Amino acid sequence: MLTFCLAAVQIVGQQVRLTDAAADGARSLARGDPAAVAAQRVRHSVGAASVSDAHDGEYVCVDVSQAAAFAPARLVGIDVTAHSCALAGGL
Repeated sequence: MLTFCLAAVQIVGQQVRLTDAAADGARSLARGDPAAVAAQRVRHSVGAASVSDAHDGEYVCVDVSQAAAFAPARLVGIDVTAHSCALAGGL
């Protein structure tokens, strides 16, 4: 039970880091930075991760996905993902 609780805390922490990185990437794209620069900014924050961007009307969105940091969860293929959007042309 203790292992499960520690795993949950570690994965939630990873989720928070990915959400922050996705928000940073979305703001970067919204300011007009190239997609490669935004992806590099995200990867600098969280390490190896899958980064994709999309335009949704007035918004620029970034999705970040990474294998779970907790080894047993990673072995069964659990990925942690985050999604964030920013208003295009924003500051």
